[in-house]
Amino acid sequence: MRKQDLPEKICPVCERPFAWRKKWERDWEDVRYCSEKCRRNKLK
Repeated sequence: MRKQDLPEKICPVCERPFAWRKKWERDWEDVRYCSEKCRRNKLK
């Protein structure tokens, strides 16, 4: 699979698109944030 063919989501904190990663393979449906920084800043 080519990098440009990977699924993407939009981070609700920074509003930037982020692509699927191997480490998210099992729980891609539950991934909401592009990074730990955005996850920690979700309430700010």
